Amino acid sequence: MDAMTTTNSKDVIEVLNDLIETSKDGEAGFKVCAEDVKRPDLKALFSDRAVECGKAASELQAIVFQLGGDPENSTSLAGDMHRRWVDLKSAITGKSDEAVLNECERGEDVAKKSYKEALEKDLPADVRAVVERQYQGVLRNHDQIKALRDSERAKS
Repeated sequence: MDAMTTTNSKDVIEVLNDLIETSKDGEAGFKVCAEDVKRPDLKALFSDRAVECGKAASELQAIVFQLGGDPENSTSLAGDMHRRWVDLKSAITGKSDEAVLNECERGEDVAKKSYKEALEKDLPADVRAVVERQYQGVLRNHDQIKALRDSERAKS
Protein backbone atom coordinates (compact mmCIF):
# COMPACT_ATOMS: atom_id res chain seq x y z
CA MET A 1 0.00 0.00 0.00
CA ASP A 2 1.12 3.57 -0.69
CA ALA A 3 2.08 5.75 2.20
CA MET A 4 -1.03 7.60 3.31
CA THR A 5 0.03 11.09 2.43
CA THR A 6 -3.26 12.82 1.67
CA THR A 7 -5.92 11.04 3.71
CA ASN A 8 -5.47 9.24 6.97
CA SER A 9 -6.02 5.49 7.05
CA LYS A 10 -9.04 5.78 9.33
CA ASP A 11 -10.95 7.79 6.70
CA VAL A 12 -9.98 5.37 3.92
CA ILE A 13 -11.03 2.39 6.07
CA GLU A 14 -14.38 4.04 6.76
CA VAL A 15 -15.01 4.58 3.03
CA LEU A 16 -14.01 0.99 2.22
CA ASN A 17 -16.16 -0.45 5.03
CA ASP A 18 -19.17 1.38 3.58
CA LEU A 19 -18.44 -0.23 0.21
CA ILE A 20 -18.01 -3.65 1.86
CA GLU A 21 -21.48 -3.23 3.38
CA THR A 22 -22.84 -2.21 -0.03
CA SER A 23 -21.24 -5.28 -1.65
CA LYS A 24 -22.56 -7.58 1.08
CA ASP A 25 -26.04 -6.08 0.58
CA GLY A 26 -25.74 -6.77 -3.14
CA GLU A 27 -24.62 -10.33 -2.54
CA ALA A 28 -27.59 -11.00 -0.23
CA GLY A 29 -30.03 -9.14 -2.49
CA PHE A 30 -28.98 -10.98 -5.65
CA LYS A 31 -29.28 -14.33 -3.84
CA VAL A 32 -32.88 -13.43 -2.94
CA CYS A 33 -33.56 -12.33 -6.53
CA ALA A 34 -32.07 -15.58 -7.89
CA GLU A 35 -34.46 -17.56 -5.71
CA ASP A 36 -37.46 -15.48 -6.77
CA VAL A 37 -37.17 -15.45 -10.57
CA LYS A 38 -38.55 -18.16 -12.81
CA ARG A 39 -36.36 -17.75 -15.91
CA PRO A 40 -33.23 -19.94 -15.76
CA ASP A 41 -31.11 -17.26 -17.50
CA LEU A 42 -32.06 -14.70 -14.84
CA LYS A 43 -31.42 -17.21 -12.05
CA ALA A 44 -27.92 -17.77 -13.43
CA LEU A 45 -27.32 -14.03 -13.90
CA PHE A 46 -28.38 -13.17 -10.34
CA SER A 47 -26.35 -16.05 -8.89
CA ASP A 48 -23.27 -14.79 -10.78
CA ARG A 49 -23.91 -11.25 -9.52
CA ALA A 50 -24.15 -12.51 -5.93
CA VAL A 51 -20.75 -14.21 -6.34
CA GLU A 52 -19.25 -11.04 -7.91
CA CYS A 53 -20.52 -8.91 -5.01
CA GLY A 54 -19.01 -11.38 -2.55
CA LYS A 55 -15.65 -11.21 -4.35
CA ALA A 56 -15.77 -7.40 -4.34
CA ALA A 57 -16.42 -7.42 -0.59
CA SER A 58 -13.53 -9.84 0.02
CA GLU A 59 -11.16 -7.72 -2.05
CA LEU A 60 -12.07 -4.60 -0.08
CA GLN A 61 -11.85 -6.46 3.25
CA ALA A 62 -8.27 -7.48 2.37
CA ILE A 63 -7.34 -3.82 1.73
CA VAL A 64 -8.90 -2.70 5.03
CA PHE A 65 -6.92 -5.43 6.77
CA GLN A 66 -3.69 -4.26 5.05
CA LEU A 67 -4.41 -0.73 6.25
CA GLY A 68 -4.60 -2.06 9.80
CA GLY A 69 -8.35 -1.72 10.03
CA ASP A 70 -11.17 -3.96 11.15
CA PRO A 71 -13.05 -4.96 7.96
CA GLU A 72 -16.83 -4.83 7.94
CA ASN A 73 -18.30 -8.31 7.58
CA SER A 74 -22.05 -7.82 7.65
CA THR A 75 -24.78 -6.22 5.61
CA SER A 76 -26.09 -2.79 6.53
CA LEU A 77 -29.30 -1.99 8.29
CA ALA A 78 -30.40 -0.42 5.00
CA GLY A 79 -29.57 -3.72 3.29
CA ASP A 80 -31.70 -5.66 5.75
CA MET A 81 -34.55 -3.25 5.08
CA HIS A 82 -33.95 -3.56 1.33
CA ARG A 83 -34.17 -7.37 1.52
CA ARG A 84 -37.37 -7.25 3.55
CA TRP A 85 -38.76 -4.92 0.90
CA VAL A 86 -37.77 -7.42 -1.81
CA ASP A 87 -39.55 -10.20 0.08
CA LEU A 88 -42.65 -8.07 0.58
CA LYS A 89 -42.68 -6.92 -3.04
CA SER A 90 -42.25 -10.50 -4.26
CA ALA A 91 -45.10 -11.73 -2.09
CA ILE A 92 -47.41 -8.94 -3.25
CA THR A 93 -46.67 -9.19 -6.96
CA GLY A 94 -46.67 -12.97 -7.17
CA LYS A 95 -42.95 -12.84 -7.90
CA SER A 96 -43.13 -11.65 -11.49
CA ASP A 97 -39.70 -11.52 -13.11
CA GLU A 98 -40.27 -7.87 -13.97
CA ALA A 99 -40.91 -7.02 -10.30
CA VAL A 100 -37.74 -8.84 -9.24
CA LEU A 101 -35.72 -7.08 -11.96
CA ASN A 102 -37.15 -3.76 -10.79
CA GLU A 103 -35.97 -4.47 -7.27
CA CYS A 104 -32.51 -5.54 -8.45
CA GLU A 105 -32.17 -2.36 -10.45
CA ARG A 106 -33.08 -0.36 -7.35
CA GLY A 107 -30.38 -2.20 -5.42
CA GLU A 108 -27.85 -1.41 -8.15
CA ASP A 109 -28.87 2.27 -7.95
CA VAL A 110 -27.87 2.21 -4.28
CA ALA A 111 -24.54 0.56 -5.14
CA LYS A 112 -23.87 3.13 -7.90
CA LYS A 113 -24.46 5.97 -5.45
CA SER A 114 -22.19 4.40 -2.79
CA TYR A 115 -19.31 3.89 -5.24
CA LYS A 116 -19.75 7.35 -6.76
CA GLU A 117 -19.56 8.91 -3.28
CA ALA A 118 -16.48 6.83 -2.42
CA LEU A 119 -14.72 8.03 -5.60
CA GLU A 120 -15.40 11.64 -4.60
CA LYS A 121 -13.21 11.05 -1.52
CA ASP A 122 -9.45 11.53 -1.46
CA LEU A 123 -8.26 7.91 -1.78
CA PRO A 124 -4.70 6.63 -2.27
CA ALA A 125 -4.08 5.79 -5.95
CA ASP A 126 -3.90 2.01 -5.48
CA VAL A 127 -7.13 1.93 -3.45
CA ARG A 128 -8.84 4.28 -5.92
CA ALA A 129 -7.91 1.91 -8.79
CA VAL A 130 -9.69 -1.01 -7.07
CA VAL A 131 -12.76 1.08 -6.23
CA GLU A 132 -12.90 2.47 -9.79
CA ARG A 133 -12.67 -1.04 -11.31
CA GLN A 134 -15.46 -2.29 -9.03
CA TYR A 135 -17.56 0.80 -9.86
CA GLN A 136 -17.27 0.01 -13.59
CA GLY A 137 -18.63 -3.47 -12.79
CA VAL A 138 -21.54 -1.95 -10.86
CA LEU A 139 -22.35 0.30 -13.84
CA ARG A 140 -22.28 -2.68 -16.24
CA ASN A 141 -24.52 -4.70 -13.89
CA HIS A 142 -26.97 -1.82 -13.54
CA ASP A 143 -27.22 -1.27 -17.30
CA GLN A 144 -27.65 -4.98 -18.01
CA ILE A 145 -30.37 -5.38 -15.38
CA LYS A 146 -32.14 -2.24 -16.58
CA ALA A 147 -32.09 -3.57 -20.18
CA LEU A 148 -33.48 -6.95 -19.03
CA ARG A 149 -36.17 -5.20 -16.97
CA ASP A 150 -37.13 -3.01 -19.94
CA SER A 151 -37.40 -6.03 -22.27
CA GLU A 152 -39.46 -7.89 -19.64
CA ARG A 153 -41.71 -4.83 -19.26
CA ALA A 154 -42.16 -4.65 -23.06
CA LYS A 155 -43.54 -8.22 -23.03
CA SER A 156 -46.21 -7.46 -20.43
